[in-house]
Amino acid sequence: MRHRKRSRRLVTKWEHRVSLMRNQVTDLLRHGRIITTLAKAKELRRVTDRMITLAKRGDLASRRRALAFIRDKAVVRKLFTELRERYLDRPGGYTRIVKIGPRRGDAAMMAVIELVEEKLSHKRSRKKIERMKKIEKEIQEALKAKREAAPEEGAVAEESKVPEKETAEEPIAPAEAAPEEETPPAEESPAVEEEVSSTSSGEGPENP
Repeated sequence: MRHRKRSRRLVTKWEHRVSLMRNQVTDLLRHGRIITTLAKAKELRRVTDRMITLAKRGDLASRRRALAFIRDKAVVRKLFTELRERYLDRPGGYTRIVKIGPRRGDAAMMAVIELVEEKLSHKRSRKKIERMKKIEKEIQEALKAKREAAPEEGAVAEESKVPEKETAEEPIAPAEAAPEEETPPAEESPAVEEEVSSTSSGEGPENP
């Protein structure tokens, strides 16, 4: 009985199983995706996540442990540089399994296992953050310019009020000259009296 056995029994011999996992992990890290049976893909996901976790640690001991299992310096270099930067902020779930149907011949369920691509989404998020920072900067500059323009507008308004006061005081001058215009009618009044007297004197002789 296989009680308390965590690993899947893919083949009979342990050496063959370790060699199979080593080759498949190497191919998956090199190419990014491979096609295999569903049982092998599930076991491969567990081992691949462990290798990426070692790469995220980044110390010398983790590099040696990964190199002892993978045994390909180029793949280990890619694992500790490119893949480490890609999954540095991701807590887990570095692979994806997609079923593609049974295989012809023995009807074994086949699946595609691939590394989750997070590089493009990080680029988009960075661009979005940069765009938001740019918008915030423009808003701050606009507010600053508005604050600087407010005192200048106040000074211009005060300067414009001074001529208004002067223009308001100008109409007062004709009001002071008004008494001078009233004097001519007073001068004409004696002439009117003389005309009235002459008419009255002329009317006297006509009556008799």
